[in-house]
Amino acid sequence: MKLTEKQMNHPKVVSEDEWIVARKELLKKEKEFTHQRDALSAERRKLPWVRIDKEYVFDGPNGKETLVDLFDGRSQLIVYHFMFGPDWDEGCKACSFLCDHIDGTLPHLEHHDVTLLAIARAPLAKLETYKRRMGWRFKWVSSLGSDFNFDYHVSFTEEEIAKGKIYYNYEMTDGGEEQPGISGFYKDEHGDVFHTYSSYGRGGDILIGTYNYLDLTPFGRREGKGEGMDWVRRHDSYDD
Repeated sequence: MKLTEKQMNHPKVVSEDEWIVARKELLKKEKEFTHQRDALSAERRKLPWVRIDKEYVFDGPNGKETLVDLFDGRSQLIVYHFMFGPDWDEGCKACSFLCDHIDGTLPHLEHHDVTLLAIARAPLAKLETYKRRMGWRFKWVSSLGSDFNFDYHVSFTEEEIAKGKIYYNYEMTDGGEEQPGISGFYKDEHGDVFHTYSSYGRGGDILIGTYNYLDLTPFGRREGKGEGMDWVRRHDSYDD
């Protein structure tokens, strides 16, 4: 995506000494933000938990699996709620953008007692086909036939959509049949599972490494208000 003349407008050019003064001022704010982020993360970890008594069954590469099975012997589970409806031909491009960043994290997470995988409502065969196309390695299971996506407010019935508003990101808002999200779970030594966290909407930004790199560049993400991710393509669909 080439820069336009308008986008190429830049701040004034100064001497190295002037630049250092400005950089140190910004550094103060960056450090403050880091401390605020650490405090927010600590507060997130103090959220109360909800025990999950409902039985969820998923279709996975190893056959039928329960929510407990998905932990794969670890005590912590992160689920990415991938937008891929049962009748869709391919997965959401924005979800695909995020999931391009998963595979490299897996060995580090798995050795830190965390399992990370994706769940979508499309049939397993569609998920596997799309996964091969994208070249991903992370585990992906289908929740088709389960209440899981509906209970975690990332899939919505025709009746809900017909009302004009859906309950998403903890409020009534506009939206379609599938929405993205991230949920965290904990399994104790007795095998009891607890819901610890869920985030929706732009809460997933933190998982997109490309955005973090772009935020370091002089022109940033170059996304206008209401146009976020319009430039994003599936990684096999960019024009050369």
